[in-house]
Amino acid sequence: MKKQIYVIGHRNPDTDSVASAIGYAELKRALGVEGVTAAMAGALNPQTTWLLGRLGLEAPLYLADVHPKVGDVLKRIPVSVSADQPLLKALQVFHHNGVRILPVLDAAGCPVGVIPLLKIAERSLKTGLDSLRQVRASLATLAACLEGEFLAGTADQEVETLHLFVGAMVEDSFNDKIARFAPESLIVVTGDRRSIQLNAIERGVRVLVVTGGLAVAPDIVERAAEKGVALLTTPLDTAATVSLARLSTPARYLAESHFESVGVGEPLGRLREKLLHSGETAVLVLEEDGTLAGVATKSSLFQPLPYALILVDHNELSQSVPGAEDLEIIEVIDHHKLGNAHSTNPIPFITAPVGSTCTIVASLYQEHGITPEPKVAALLLAGILSDTVILKSPTTTSRDQAAVERLAKLAGLEWESFGAEIFAASGALSGYGSPERVVTSDFKLFSQGEARFGVGQVEVFGFSEFNAMKDELKAALKALREKESLELAGLMVTDIATESTMFMMEGGHAYLRFMGYPQPEPHIFEMKGVMSRKKQLVPHLIKVLGGR
Repeated sequence: MKKQIYVIGHRNPDTDSVASAIGYAELKRALGVEGVTAAMAGALNPQTTWLLGRLGLEAPLYLADVHPKVGDVLKRIPVSVSADQPLLKALQVFHHNGVRILPVLDAAGCPVGVIPLLKIAERSLKTGLDSLRQVRASLATLAACLEGEFLAGTADQEVETLHLFVGAMVEDSFNDKIARFAPESLIVVTGDRRSIQLNAIERGVRVLVVTGGLAVAPDIVERAAEKGVALLTTPLDTAATVSLARLSTPARYLAESHFESVGVGEPLGRLREKLLHSGETAVLVLEEDGTLAGVATKSSLFQPLPYALILVDHNELSQSVPGAEDLEIIEVIDHHKLGNAHSTNPIPFITAPVGSTCTIVASLYQEHGITPEPKVAALLLAGILSDTVILKSPTTTSRDQAAVERLAKLAGLEWESFGAEIFAASGALSGYGSPERVVTSDFKLFSQGEARFGVGQVEVFGFSEFNAMKDELKAALKALREKESLELAGLMVTDIATESTMFMMEGGHAYLRFMGYPQPEPHIFEMKGVMSRKKQLVPHLIKVLGGR
C-alpha cells in the first residue's frame, strides 16, 4: 500500500517551518517519491502569509490534527443483506464471505440490526414439531426462496406466521393432521395429488405449493382463485421445498436491533475502546448520513495506516501536530536540540547546529544534484533569513551564510534587501490581528525537570507598537500560561534594528531575582544583544529554573 506522506513543521509554524516543509516536499517529488505533500500544523503568521503571496506560492495543506480515524483502517466493501431478503440469502452471504456478523440494511442502506452467525446456528438447531413447522415469511420471500411462480394469488409483502404441512398421505389422514390449525395459517406442499390439492383449496389454506414443476389442472387453478388461495408452483422437489420454505423469513425478523456502531470520521481510539470493552466481536462503521460504510473487527486495529509524517524544524512530539504520536514518522530534519520520542524502526534523522532548517534542506538539494526552481530557492532563502534575522542572530553559521549566497543567485535576488523587505512587510504587531495571535503565532514549549515553560517570539522594527499593546499582551500571555499549565510563559519582542529584545514574562515569580537582566517594569526584562530564543534565551531560562 502506497502511503500519503506529509512533510510538516511544528504547531505554531514560522517561515522556516513552512519553507522547509514546502522545499523538502518538492525535493522528495523531484527524487521520484510519490504521494508527498507539504503540510502545516497551524495558521500562517503575517510574515509567512506575505512571503507566499510575494513568491506566488500556495500555502501548505492545513492539518489541525492527524489522529488516525476509523475510516483509515476500514475496508469499504461491506458484506450485508437487505432487510427484505430471506434468510436463505443471509446464509449464502455467510457461506461465501466467512463473516461472523451480518448487517441488515433498510432500503436507504442504513443498518436496522445485525444477524450474528450464532443466531443462525441456534435457529437451525430448533426441534419439536411446532418449531419445525413454523414459517414466518411473506408470500414474496416464500416464492423467491422456492423459485416459484404464482398461478393464483399475488406475491404479498406482508409477513405472516404460517404452518408447514406436506400432503403425502391419503385425504383422511391429511385432514386429521391439519385439523388443529386455522386453515388461513397453512402452507400445504404436495405433488400432483389432485385430491390433496382440492381438499386444501376447499379448506381455504393460505398457500398451496405444487412441487416438481408438475402441471396443475386448469380447474384447480380456477378454484384456488375463487377461494382466495395462493397457488404456487415450484421446480423444486418436495424435500427441497420444505427445507427452503423454512429459510424464507425476511432478514429483518432475525436481526438483533442492538449493535455497536461508530462514525467513519471518529478517532480510531473510539473503535478500539468499543471492540475491547463492549464485548462485541464487530462494530458497524457508519457514513455521515447513517449508511453502512463497513464492518470493523479486532483485526481492523492492526491494519497499516495509509499515511506517515516527515517532521521538519522540530523533533519533539510536544511540538508536533496533534496525533503525530500515533503515526509512523519516517524522517526528521531539524536544527534544534534533541527531544524526540523513540521510533520503532531506524529512520533518517538529519540535524545540524545551523541557524535554519532551510539551510539543511538546501544542502540536501546539493547532495542529490538537484537545482531548486527559482521560487523554491527564494522560499528557502527567506526561511534562512527569517530564522537568522538576516544573518544577525548568534545562531548564524558559515553554512547559513554559504546557503544564503547560493540560494540568492538561484533566485535572482539580493539577499540583504530581500531580508529587509521580508521584515519590513511583517514587522507590525497589528498585522497579527489580535494580542492572542501575537503571543501564540510562534510559541514553543520546553521543560526543565518537572517545570514546563513556553516562549514565543516576534520580530519588530522599534518598540513603540509593543509599548502601546503591553497590557493586552500581558493578558493574553497570562491566559496562555493558565491554559497550558506552565510554570512561566514568555514573549520575546525582538527589534531587528537595535538587535535587542524586550522579554515579557508571566509566572515564575520565584525565579525573577535570578534573571540577571534589567527590569524596567514588572513582567518585562530588557535584553540587549539577545536575538535568539534557541541559543540565548531558552538556555538561560533552563539555567535559571534549574539553579533555584
